[in-house]
Amino acid sequence: MREEEKKPTSTIRRILKQRWALSAIYIASAALILAAAFLLQNSFNDSAKDGKEESAETGKNYGEPSVEVNSNLETIKMPVADADKSVIKKQFYDVNADEKAQEEALVFYNNRYEQNKGIDIAMEDGKSFDVKASLSGNVTKVQDDALLGNLVEVEHEDGVVTRYQSVKDIKVAVGDKVKQGQAIATAGKSQINEEAGVHVHFEIRKDNIALNPLDFVDKQASAIQSATEAEADKEETPAVEGSEADKETPAVEGSETDKETPAVEGSEADKEETPAVDETDESTDLESGTDEEGSVPGEDTTEESDSLKDSLNQSN
Repeated sequence: MREEEKKPTSTIRRILKQRWALSAIYIASAALILAAAFLLQNSFNDSAKDGKEESAETGKNYGEPSVEVNSNLETIKMPVADADKSVIKKQFYDVNADEKAQEEALVFYNNRYEQNKGIDIAMEDGKSFDVKASLSGNVTKVQDDALLGNLVEVEHEDGVVTRYQSVKDIKVAVGDKVKQGQAIATAGKSQINEEAGVHVHFEIRKDNIALNPLDFVDKQASAIQSATEAEADKEETPAVEGSEADKETPAVEGSETDKETPAVEGSEADKEETPAVDETDESTDLESGTDEEGSVPGEDTTEESDSLKDSLNQSN
């Protein structure tokens, strides 16, 4: 048994005594180390690839609203393919325009005048044409309306909305994403502005406030935000001045006048009205038939007549 136990150890010692034994051990251990490093590197690469795939998928999810973000940098275009061949049948009603321009921008329907909230565009030849998206965005409303001639509404960034009325053969639906220049409908007619013929009523609104589209055509959509902020700044200053005017002296002066002498004068006048009391006293004295000393006028006259009679009798 002891000889059998000694055989394995003696074999290992023999191998280790060989010249190639140590070099073989070094090569084997180096191979193991390189293999472990290779496996670790592959695992790191796989995790990096998974992270890239996840970020790519996340980017795809956020890619949907990118149309609206990019639309803020787009240049606003007329909603027609060939703007040079188009004519404007009805201008936007501008409160700052002259009286003649305002009259021309009124829409008459059902014995009423309405202010035109956009521009009515038609072709020179009067034929129908494709209505194009002025800006990229999301379709938020598609409405059939005989009076307005149907309606398509596209929402953009920063509360900007473009509206297309008097259209037919609508090619989009609510929730669709449209790109600038994409055909969304065909020009048609409307009851509210029959005199315009085949046309499209085009509006630009910011926070539901109608703006003149011609002021922003061929400009970036960001110009709408800048223009509305400038208008808001102009409107704020009069309000501040008005509030200061309300706080001016008139209220103080009014309060001082309320505290002025009229009340004092009224009290003095009440004190000076004592003659009225004397008049009442005199009237009561006259009514009672007495003078100021309390004598009765009738008694004085009778005494004088008796004294006269006595004097006459004595003279006789």
